[in-house]
Amino acid sequence: MTLETPHPKESAMTQKQSRKTFINLPVRDLKRSKEFFSKLGFEFNLQFTDDNAACMVISQDACAMLLAEPYFKTFTKKEVGDSTKQTAAIIALSCETKEEVDEILKKAVSAGGKPAMEPTDHGFMYGRSFYDVDSHHWEVFWMDPKTAQS
Repeated sequence: MTLETPHPKESAMTQKQSRKTFINLPVRDLKRSKEFFSKLGFEFNLQFTDDNAACMVISQDACAMLLAEPYFKTFTKKEVGDSTKQTAAIIALSCETKEEVDEILKKAVSAGGKPAMEPTDHGFMYGRSFYDVDSHHWEVFWMDPKTAQS
């Protein structure tokens, strides 16, 4: 019996079946956060939404759980960071076009968010960023599909 290094495409982290991703974020005002993300075009899975949490559908395989801060605290022994002063994570979402990147940023700002960083344009990749109403950092980007495949 010999141990072989698995092929990169066969590692435990890249299984054939897609993994579901759930990003858990503390929010100060759940209703306000739901309204903000609804204005950006996101929908919520009502099966996992109540007065403590809202399951924001990002894609078939990814959701953001917006958790009222007191409820979020029940999932950790650490203090909840102040997202208005520190960045603990940057959540990045892909877009199908450069125009979609600009449209999402425009919607985010008009819904009460704030621009985060200057736009980046590398030709093959274009991105913008914003802070949501709880100051969580979000990136939206487009990458040329030809570049992404190579």
